[in-house]
Amino acid sequence: MATFIVDLLSASRTETRPLIRLALPICGAQLAQAGMSVVDVMMTGRLSATDLAAVSVGSSLWLPLMLFMTGTLMGLTPIVAQLLGGGRTPRIRPNVHQALWVALALGVIAALLLWLAVMPIFRLMAVPAPVAERAAAYLAAVALGMPGVALFQALRAFSDGMNHTRPSLWISLVGLAVNVPSNFVLIYGGEGLTGLVGDWLPSWLQALPALGALGCGLATALSFWVMGLAMVAYTHRSSAYGDVALWHAPTLPQKKLIGELLYVGVPIGVAIFVEVTLFTLIALFIASLGEVTVAAHQVALNYTSILFMLPLSLSMALTVRVGNTLGQRRPGHTRLVAWNGIVLCLLVAVFNSTLLWLTAEPVIALYTHDVAVQRLTLSLVVLAMIFQVSDSLQVNLAGALRGYKDTRVVMVITLIAYWLVGLGGGHGLGEYGLFGLIEPMGVHGYWVGLIAGLTAAALLLGERLRRVAKGMANGSLDVPHG
Repeated sequence: MATFIVDLLSASRTETRPLIRLALPICGAQLAQAGMSVVDVMMTGRLSATDLAAVSVGSSLWLPLMLFMTGTLMGLTPIVAQLLGGGRTPRIRPNVHQALWVALALGVIAALLLWLAVMPIFRLMAVPAPVAERAAAYLAAVALGMPGVALFQALRAFSDGMNHTRPSLWISLVGLAVNVPSNFVLIYGGEGLTGLVGDWLPSWLQALPALGALGCGLATALSFWVMGLAMVAYTHRSSAYGDVALWHAPTLPQKKLIGELLYVGVPIGVAIFVEVTLFTLIALFIASLGEVTVAAHQVALNYTSILFMLPLSLSMALTVRVGNTLGQRRPGHTRLVAWNGIVLCLLVAVFNSTLLWLTAEPVIALYTHDVAVQRLTLSLVVLAMIFQVSDSLQVNLAGALRGYKDTRVVMVITLIAYWLVGLGGGHGLGEYGLFGLIEPMGVHGYWVGLIAGLTAAALLLGERLRRVAKGMANGSLDVPHG
């Protein structure tokens, strides 16, 4: 053990900097993509409450679909990283082409679901008719962009696996730059433009109708396609990918390579989908506790989600670094790379928690002026600090295991930890207390459940990483050939 710690300290000197260099552009890309959702909410909210509700309800349907697609296509990253690390670059191009076929299929399926399945869901959820109609129009427009965002995510997974994470940052910023003005034109129409810049606009621009939620969906779809096509152009022209001539000639669908991608990627997509649904269901349960409680929960969760972007980005970078070194057939060093990433994420989580504690009052005041909401949100801050540590650890442990292509066990662990411990335990504590010993805890009970679920995931994933990394390092487990 002492020898391992010495080796880990030695590895941290050489491994920490490249890990951070990979993670920071990913973090910027995540923030830019989150910014698109913020812009959508802000702009539709200024138009009408009905349009805002339509976009909020619609987002709760298309976002999980997109995240499932993203997670599935993330399976390409460790495949490319291992091939690159092992010097088997000729095999990268056909693997990427198979990911593009999968992306096309997933994008079309997601679009069809958004076109055909949303109204029955709205009826089941008893969504008011005006909101349901506008939400359905919004989702029909967003559906047009699903193949585009799937294309972007597949090529982003390829680029990340090639240790080239900056394109996702710049192209996400391009998407945000397209989203803002197109949102303004399509949501508010000519009348809104005239109010902003005056009546010197051409008459045809002034005559544009205000499309509201529908316009927001069209702007989102346009941004998705711009991002996807920009990624195609970049990967075609850039010399950053060396001798991987991605667009030299197409590769037809190959059952074996698609099977490998789905074997690695689908469990990632399911795990991400499970995590998203966990937070969605908890939000629905908390809705019965009153508007002050709902607002406090959303403020606390939103702020911690912003801070969580860096640990999440470290997780995605760690997948690449683990895949690279494992592809080099250096399982002993890979073990050090993985655990160095976990130590680094723990330090970042402690920093985030400290920042949360020091800035809680002024930041909460930016979200709301309601004293009752502020007071309740502040009472959640201590729980949010613990939440940061547990969440950062579990997401980076999962990221390291993905670098090993070990994703099915991660999926099972997250299913148990999130839904059974996190959702079940949180609902029990929030609504019923604990066997008469503790009174129902309300929103605090749900947060305790979240912490318990994430902590359980971290402990189980940590043990899984210990076994996999040690097993490959000492030769009792086979190192994958990529």
